[in-house]
Amino acid sequence: MALSTQKNILFTFIVCTFLVNSSYGARKPTALVNDVPVSMRYHKGALLTGRISVNFIWYGKFTPSQRAILADFVSSLTNSAKSEPSVASWFKTTEKYYSHSKARFPSLVVGEHILDESYSLGKSLTDAHILKIASRGAPSNAVNVVLTSDDVAVEGFCMSRCGYHGFSPRSKLGRFAYIWVGNSATQCPGQCAWPFHQPMYGPQNPPLVAPNGDVGLDGMVINLASMIAGTVTNPFKSGFYQGPKEAPLEAATACTGMYAKGAYPGYAGDLLVDPTTSASYNANGVNGRKYVVPAIFDPATSSCTTLV
Repeated sequence: MALSTQKNILFTFIVCTFLVNSSYGARKPTALVNDVPVSMRYHKGALLTGRISVNFIWYGKFTPSQRAILADFVSSLTNSAKSEPSVASWFKTTEKYYSHSKARFPSLVVGEHILDESYSLGKSLTDAHILKIASRGAPSNAVNVVLTSDDVAVEGFCMSRCGYHGFSPRSKLGRFAYIWVGNSATQCPGQCAWPFHQPMYGPQNPPLVAPNGDVGLDGMVINLASMIAGTVTNPFKSGFYQGPKEAPLEAATACTGMYAKGAYPGYAGDLLVDPTTSASYNANGVNGRKYVVPAIFDPATSSCTTLV
């Protein structure tokens, strides 16, 4: 079932880069583009359903506090925070897509943590390496999330993408969806950790204070959130998207660069500000966390929607 057309989504950020093989739905570095019309269409493919384990594969060096930032974020997707706006409310927008299919919205739960601090495949990874690392997680009913540290180079990182999602080949055990997101703190924070770092291109507004005090990890939250929204609504390249399936616009990538009302190129929008830390945020999470999450294309209104 086709969703109605959004006539005038302003100020989205797109780089026209086609991805290869099983990786798609990339969260791309910032490039200013205006007036991008969006028409999300369901391509009748399988969606995630049932209990889905979100497994973390930490490749490289991450401190326990850094791991907690992302683990708490995923936990916040289905666990309500003490106050609104919340990550759970943000994630609920993706459930609206499922009303256009026969699938039941999945239940995402935090799964296992796998640490590879020895860089077993080296510090320069290809897409094939990422899939191999993702295969260390569950073989089915899973989203295996590969997270690379700031000293790991990944094919296309910074040049054409900040993260992507894909899926494994079908096997007797089934298949899993996977996500890769890199820590851009030392490689390209102006591209993949904006708005917490001065942008590499475009208007040079002051960077925002990162809500968890870590520019690289708070940037990873934005990219991970975008990829989770894409994975839930288009896990196997045949769900909801606009454009070619090799480089689609999805639920969050259709609204890249928008985080609150009033957003325009180089300005993330009128975010909330913590009076104690001066950190900007638009979503509350579990354990007292605060996060910035991207706008999502709402199929009910055919527009990019933000929490604030």
